[in-house]
Amino acid sequence: MFRQFRSEVEAAVEAALADLDLPTDDLGIERPPEEMDATLASSVAFRLAGEVGDAPPNVAATVAEAVDVSGTDYVDSVDTAGPYVNFHANARYLADTLDAAAADAGYGALPDRETSVVVEHTSANPTGPVHVGRARNPIVGDAVANLLEYAGYDVDRHYYVNDAGRQMAVFTWAYERFDESDLESEPARDRAEYDLVRYYRKGNAYLEEADEDAVEAAEAEIQSILQGLEAGDEETYERVGEVVDAVLGGMKDCLARLPAEFDEFVKETRFMRDGSTDDIAERLKETDQAVYEEDAWQLELDEWGIDKNLVFLRSDDTSLYTTRDLAHHEWKFANYDRAVTVLGEDHKLQADQLDATLELLGNDTDRLGNVIYSYVNLPDGKMSTRRGTGVMLDDLLDEAIDRARDAVESRMDDRIRDDDLTEEDVERIAHQVGIGAVRYDIVSKQPAKAITFEWEDALDFEAQSAPFVQYVHARCAGILSEAAAAGIDVPGVTADADGAVDAEALDVDASDLETDAARDLLREVARFPAAIEAAAEDLEPHTIATFTREFADAYNAFYRECPVVTAETDDLRAARLAVVAAAKHTMANALDVLGVDAPESM
Repeated sequence: MFRQFRSEVEAAVEAALADLDLPTDDLGIERPPEEMDATLASSVAFRLAGEVGDAPPNVAATVAEAVDVSGTDYVDSVDTAGPYVNFHANARYLADTLDAAAADAGYGALPDRETSVVVEHTSANPTGPVHVGRARNPIVGDAVANLLEYAGYDVDRHYYVNDAGRQMAVFTWAYERFDESDLESEPARDRAEYDLVRYYRKGNAYLEEADEDAVEAAEAEIQSILQGLEAGDEETYERVGEVVDAVLGGMKDCLARLPAEFDEFVKETRFMRDGSTDDIAERLKETDQAVYEEDAWQLELDEWGIDKNLVFLRSDDTSLYTTRDLAHHEWKFANYDRAVTVLGEDHKLQADQLDATLELLGNDTDRLGNVIYSYVNLPDGKMSTRRGTGVMLDDLLDEAIDRARDAVESRMDDRIRDDDLTEEDVERIAHQVGIGAVRYDIVSKQPAKAITFEWEDALDFEAQSAPFVQYVHARCAGILSEAAAAGIDVPGVTADADGAVDAEALDVDASDLETDAARDLLREVARFPAAIEAAAEDLEPHTIATFTREFADAYNAFYRECPVVTAETDDLRAARLAVVAAAKHTMANALDVLGVDAPESM
């Protein structure tokens, strides 16, 4: 409804400006300041004041007088407040919002765009456990993919596996060179990546500490592995693949805890074996930007504003990561309409070089989008570690669940719902709240800003955190379950114990919602599909987290002021139950975009 309302406002303002013979290139449509009681406003008077030669409030009055909303479905009236032209929604706007959101558990999802998108994220090198500093990539990446799905795109989620670089050659050599007896510690966890990373660490220590002859011999073996991969040697692929697949299997188990799951793990060696990397190198050699300097083929990218050359082929004809990634991206373009990549800030230069080179090769780089994120820090002394190996994502999730369990148990006497939580319930809620707190705290920040994860903020049930917004959903579910358990048969709303609403039975009158709190909550419900649309356009899932906090504030005001099951009349109870169902669907789906569970009870 909000999307249609906005379209009607845009059309009305554009027509008014055209009638006044004023420019229509920037309509200034925006959410009004909080003190204004309007659904949308136009700040166009600020822009036009100089051209018209009058003060913005006078320009706003002139524009408002020229606006005609008589043929609209949802615009009730137009007025001004200082320099703003304000647009007010009518009763039908709220009624249609209530109908749509209460009856549809998938409310907020936009129509199919018939456009395919591949979202590549995480793609951590398979050299060991996922470190907490990199946790932002799978959390943000998964939310970006969820967001695009809700926005109507056909989304595939890919993990690009670096199985061809020096790190994997060193890992393979170390795994074959050393035995368990050579390793200095036990695995920190009983999972493959924690076991095998010890070989990788041992190999790197050996290369740093062994005598010169031994290191030279080891380097020869490592180089042989790299050459075998370049040459397409099947035995070498199998040797490296044994290590990669084992480590990756454990990393998958870690990521599944978030959860962050993938449709495909695309191996880098795929683009060496099919010849596409060689093809990229040959095409690049033929460009005017190619130079052979310092024993390597390089690209000069000055005309793209990039000072550092891109090295794409070594003197021994071995390719580099970016060369193979160029082949990978051309494969994406051949199979998808759009490609989105989530990258750490340390890959910014590489991403710029990649984009420039893809354009040089004749690709339409408008189809490519990047989300660049900064890393997650932990406050000193506030995180338990295992065996001095650093803080891994598993450690963070374990501690989050433990702290959430303590928080849930400490709040048992304060619970409003009259039900008994079993140990199984407490454990379920601890997982939902604990992992939800980690995901929400990380995804709610703008990706480019570095963040420090603070337990007190992430698990605060009273502040604007995951538990704070999850509690809205739990309250909605509790109210609908209470109505069902009481056998309330209200014309217009049929709620079962899970809070599902029968769409055909929904026949309530939104005009029964006589309080500002109920109407304000419905206005927030109406905004949700437009919030999805805007966030997807900008690849900014953190704006959905902002929406959930604003929505929680509106719901809590409704909850305080509007008794539902004990409402004064049947009609009022029916309308308020429908609002609760609409709020439940809205919050559940907003949390789903963020990858955060929506608990039925807390």
